[in-house]
Amino acid sequence: MRATSNLAIWAAFLANVGIATAKFFAAALTGSAAMLSEALHSTVDSTNELFLLYGEHRSKRPPDEAHPFGHGHALYFWTLIVAINVFGIGGGLSLWEGSRKILFGETLTSATWAYAVLGLAFVFEGSSLWIGVRQLRRTARGRSPWRQLRETKQPKVLAVVLEDSAALAGLVVAFCGVFFSHLLRLAWIDGLASVVIGLLLGGVAFLLGREAKGLLLGEGAESEVVEHIRRIAEAEHNLAEVRRALTLQLGPGDVLLNMDVRFAPGLNAQQVAQTVARLKRALREAAPELREIFIEGQVLPVEVPASPPAQPADADAPREAPH
Repeated sequence: MRATSNLAIWAAFLANVGIATAKFFAAALTGSAAMLSEALHSTVDSTNELFLLYGEHRSKRPPDEAHPFGHGHALYFWTLIVAINVFGIGGGLSLWEGSRKILFGETLTSATWAYAVLGLAFVFEGSSLWIGVRQLRRTARGRSPWRQLRETKQPKVLAVVLEDSAALAGLVVAFCGVFFSHLLRLAWIDGLASVVIGLLLGGVAFLLGREAKGLLLGEGAESEVVEHIRRIAEAEHNLAEVRRALTLQLGPGDVLLNMDVRFAPGLNAQQVAQTVARLKRALREAAPELREIFIEGQVLPVEVPASPPAQPADADAPREAPH
């Protein structure tokens, strides 16, 4: 599974820049805390896309002496920065603004612009989410959407999908907050909507941070990839046993493989070398994400059949008479 393109990130970035501008405009006209939280949300999402694009750029640097396996983990690091950004800036400011509006806020005077911007934002966020989900489902391998979100090694697409999902949910919450606050003339409802949006962002930050942490600590490849590797190795007729197939995710589309095998009995050094070369070639053809492959093992000894034990002479057997 190669790394996905940046289409989802660019789509989300362009959508969020336009939406953030419109939301700030609507928040200034209506005085809605929920609209201001949504504007902050879209602004944070815009900067997050830039972080992910920068991380993608850094992760493509070639290996060097200090990083012999490349810089793929750079994208995982910047995904962690995105999670911190979502939690600290987006979630924190939304909670603060919502609490302030609950305690000291004034009722909304007009909600027309808020409704217009929320409707427009829903269309753009929905389109961005659709693009992100399409890219994520290309690597589904028959898994459920929730399982794929938990196991994917594509943090940039995961970030876009989670952010856009939270954005759509936040738009619904903001609409309810603006509508009921304006209808009932109760400012605290608008502030409560802002608090809920902050909690939504906190949940997204937790999921992103957990995924980035696991990848930075060194997760293996997806279970389907490992099973595919084992099946290919076990099909090699010069292997008697595949003992272990250890993998490490170096980046979204790069995997390191260390395989411990037992070669068939009686192979000489040349045959072992040919078997290793043939196996590496088959593995790379079937799983292009394998950047580094290390195969180690030993040749099983040839079993020599034991000679049958000597039969003792039978004392009762008739003997030939002497001539």
